[in-house]
Amino acid sequence: MTLFTGAATALVTPFKEGKVDFPSFGRLIDWQINQGIDALVICGTTGEASTLNDDEHVETVRYAIRKTAGRVPIIAGAGSNDTHHAIEMSKALEQEGADGLLLVTPYYNKCTQKGLVIHYNAIADHINIPAILYSVPGRTGVNITPYAVSELCKHPNIVGIKEASGDMAQVVEIAKYVDEDFALYSGNDEINIPIVAMGGSGAISVLANIAPGQTHTMIDHYLNERVKEAVRMQLAMKSLIDALFCEVNPIPVKAALHLMGMIELEYRLPLCPPQPESIEKIKKQMLACGLL
Repeated sequence: MTLFTGAATALVTPFKEGKVDFPSFGRLIDWQINQGIDALVICGTTGEASTLNDDEHVETVRYAIRKTAGRVPIIAGAGSNDTHHAIEMSKALEQEGADGLLLVTPYYNKCTQKGLVIHYNAIADHINIPAILYSVPGRTGVNITPYAVSELCKHPNIVGIKEASGDMAQVVEIAKYVDEDFALYSGNDEINIPIVAMGGSGAISVLANIAPGQTHTMIDHYLNERVKEAVRMQLAMKSLIDALFCEVNPIPVKAALHLMGMIELEYRLPLCPPQPESIEKIKKQMLACGLL
């Protein structure tokens, strides 16, 4: 039940005049697929899911599914700090036709690892499509430990993890506990290749919003034993990746897409446009990488 191998874009949600900008969203989806991306993640962190209401969330995923029309897998964000809400959203997005789900750890109430295992198993028990765990403790305050992963990977509907802790020692420990049927995805662009080298299946990437073809190629190089080429690309894009995180994600990457003429420079509060010096930093690195 592996959802994809390679590079998936954690896609932004464009806004215009306070609403989801579906024409721009559709153009982004077509461009991503034409550039060779392997999958799309809709309404995740980069998609500003935390400020979409439930109707907008479902409508945005529905649009992406119809626009994509089966060309690549659509993985829909459905996590919550309320297990019941996460179950209901997961069921709704499965009904819309999502190929899989991305389930962020519960945030703010900071459950124990026991509670985390119960939470994820409860969601997985109510769905019939694959789910990917999403560990990003810097945002949620909750880490999915290697032990918890070793328990959760036993559920047939839990097929992988987006590991965004930035802790390579933890990634190595997780890799010890899972088999080749459980997908380990990088959630930090600066260590995409190191995680793939630990047996990872690919990346769920912010970088791929503006460089989908390059991100796909970089990971494809490693998976097909072109290691030097993969490492060269990872190192070459390091400064661009740093620029994309000079302010909190997705502020810089939406600014980058605006510089490319693809979306309006609009966010949902409390996110706001970047500082002028941040825009200059992003522009400089995009020019260096031939993206402008």
